[in-house]
Amino acid sequence: MRLSFILHGCLFFGTSHAFVPTGKPLGTRWMQSQSDTSSLKSHYSIDVSESGPSGGKVHTLVIDSLPGDHMEEPQPLVLQTGKIGRQAAGAITLTRGDTVLYATASRDDDPREGLDFLPLSVEHQERFSSVGMTSGGYNKRDGRPAEHEVLTCRLIDRPLRPLIANGWRHETQLLSWVLSYDGLRSCDPLAIIASSAALYISDIPLTKAVAAAMVGYDAENDKLLLNPTHAEMKNSTLQLVVAGTKDAVLMIEGAADFLPESTMVRAVNFGHEAIKSICEAVEELGETIGIDKKMDTLVLPPEDLQARVDALMMAKVDKMYEAGGTKTTQGPVMSALKKELVELLQEQDGEEVDYSGNDISNAFKDLLCRRMFVRAKETGKRCDGRDLEEIRKLDMEAGFLPRTHGSAIFTRGETQVVATATLGDSGMRQKIDKIDGTQEKRFYLQYTFPPSCVGETGRVGAPGRREIGHGNLAERALIPCLPTETEFPYTIRVESLVTESHGSSSMASVCGGCLALMDAGVPIKNPIAGIAMGMLLGDKDGVSDENAVILSDILGTEDALGTMDFKVAGDRNGITTFQLDIKCEGLSLETMEKALEQARKGRLHILDAMDKVLPKAREELPGTVPKLAVFTVPPESIGKIIGPGGKQIRQLIEDFELENMNVDDDGNVQISSFETDKLKEAEEAVKVLIGGGPNGRGGKKEDRPQYAGPEPVVGETYKGKITGIHQFGVFVEFMPGAEDGSTPGLEGLCHVSELARERVRNCEAFMRSMNVDELEVQYMGIRNDGKHQLSRKALLEGGSSGKKPRGPPPKKSDDSSPDAAMSEEELDVIAKAIEAFEE
Repeated sequence: MRLSFILHGCLFFGTSHAFVPTGKPLGTRWMQSQSDTSSLKSHYSIDVSESGPSGGKVHTLVIDSLPGDHMEEPQPLVLQTGKIGRQAAGAITLTRGDTVLYATASRDDDPREGLDFLPLSVEHQERFSSVGMTSGGYNKRDGRPAEHEVLTCRLIDRPLRPLIANGWRHETQLLSWVLSYDGLRSCDPLAIIASSAALYISDIPLTKAVAAAMVGYDAENDKLLLNPTHAEMKNSTLQLVVAGTKDAVLMIEGAADFLPESTMVRAVNFGHEAIKSICEAVEELGETIGIDKKMDTLVLPPEDLQARVDALMMAKVDKMYEAGGTKTTQGPVMSALKKELVELLQEQDGEEVDYSGNDISNAFKDLLCRRMFVRAKETGKRCDGRDLEEIRKLDMEAGFLPRTHGSAIFTRGETQVVATATLGDSGMRQKIDKIDGTQEKRFYLQYTFPPSCVGETGRVGAPGRREIGHGNLAERALIPCLPTETEFPYTIRVESLVTESHGSSSMASVCGGCLALMDAGVPIKNPIAGIAMGMLLGDKDGVSDENAVILSDILGTEDALGTMDFKVAGDRNGITTFQLDIKCEGLSLETMEKALEQARKGRLHILDAMDKVLPKAREELPGTVPKLAVFTVPPESIGKIIGPGGKQIRQLIEDFELENMNVDDDGNVQISSFETDKLKEAEEAVKVLIGGGPNGRGGKKEDRPQYAGPEPVVGETYKGKITGIHQFGVFVEFMPGAEDGSTPGLEGLCHVSELARERVRNCEAFMRSMNVDELEVQYMGIRNDGKHQLSRKALLEGGSSGKKPRGPPPKKSDDSSPDAAMSEEELDVIAKAIEAFEE
């Protein structure tokens, strides 16, 4: 029986011209538009042939078009089973145009003992070979999942997990790969369709077929776009992925450019119409294949357990909810009740009772869910005593960290984040290699959820999938409010550190991140706030109905015991991002409309509180932010600026004390410095350089005021003010200028190799650890390039530095050995070699 299933539990999804067999069609179904019964909107057919390996049966489903498809010649979707991947429980190769995905569903033979959750794992990989490329890694092999691949894994997991039968404890794995990619559209909805179809035709108990669609919006023509191309998405003010069954919506994920709630509901309904067509076709394919679902190994609780738990604990649970309280006060009470219940049920009159701890815990959780719903429905009160639409107490502070560019602390009840904003030049951009090219992100938000924020210990290190997903959601919420690169050329990084968590730390990251941006002086368009909505149902196994209770600003408890987590962020006028996850069998559009309106009211309340703390962005950038200058040079002149091995660009950075200098392939040059006049001088020098000026360096450097004091003495010790810290060394003004400021002081460079006896690997970090504004150095003479050379190491060693000065050495004493002497040319060669090695 098992072998028979393996041979037939595979699915191929391809184009009609490449994969449709020549066998006789088994059945054809036509579906009509609800608005026009005479117009043909969708068509699919199922064929069976014996064209598989060794004459095996191959089932093929062809979906020619979908409702709402705006293409003149829609590309068909074809599902074929029995040809590839026959040893998996289900295997799919999905093709649309020249894009091909392969997905498998597999399970262990026996359920795992002692589990009280569904052991489902999902992996997705975009193979570089799909576009004729090879990974840029050392071993030229596709490696660990990139961030965007992790996000796709979450998109696959979230709509499928709630529909797998309760009590399924077999280790289950979904794998998907992009094998060929035409670069026209996103593969994300196809990955969901492929993985869900593999599950549906297998014996894994997925109760309903699931499909997905991507929706864009042409605001100029007020037109919704089904599965738009990348070119269409560039002009779209909406990027929405919808997943669901033919009955209801299971998941939505996306971002928008301040779209109203009404447009969002239209888009979800529009995408769901296409989902219905795909689900009906896949369900008929499943019936044709005829694989029986494996229900005999489901781990179900004893029949009488729930009634006994209700009788023992219902009154006590109601009393706990009536008392209300916070996580720190109500949590221990809930844990004590659970412990008491386990003791009561596992020992009765001294005899062991056959109830496992997991069975009791699940029954107690079911009671908590039902009584929470009853209390909210009958009294309008929640488990912490709040009204259904009430927001927890808000506390905020901006600019509380002294050395960051921007900072904020945002507290909502027992959820708290510390957010920081960092501004930098284009060299700080985040670079991501994808199959459709390298992406450079000018803005990115990184979210950290340490175990301490919930009072626990655990692994700390690389971000987990949850952290990546929450960070991406908060990032997309803030993108629409950012100024353009022309208006504000800085690269922007926001970090959100969750310090306390009891519900929706991702939306707290949106609020805290927005305040940090404004504190850093980023001229955002409008403040952004986020809120998480919840839902309670009397029957968690059904679809939301008129009895559903919508909750604003949900607690962690309400998230765990409820049936919906609906996060919405935006400004006062519209939505910028949204994410819906549910644990029931679907969400009706009426319930979604109600939740969106309630979320809008809560969002406005939070924005009012944020306005009291920081109503708009600070007018000036902090002094810790380097100034930027951006200009353009002819692309053919880039080589002159960079120089052989980067020598020229490093010299420019050193000459004009720049923080950094970036030259793009298109000729855009961005330079950064803490001094505005140095930026101007550097820009003039670059223009002289590419125009063939003297030595290509320095520009109008000779017009600057020059030092006019006494000359320094080689070997003497000087104490001067630190004027610049770079990776290659520290600039020190070791001879003062005129008191009236008419002439500058004399600056010298203490190279990183001359800072200490031991090797200094990070000059900036080393100087920060010293925490000094002045530096005592020994003057070593003038280098060949005219710079004054200083050494701190020489003082520490009590004499001359281990590295000889480049200028004229001090006069040798009478007892110096002539054999130890080296010519100035030899010293210069050695110094250059050491400097090149260190750089």
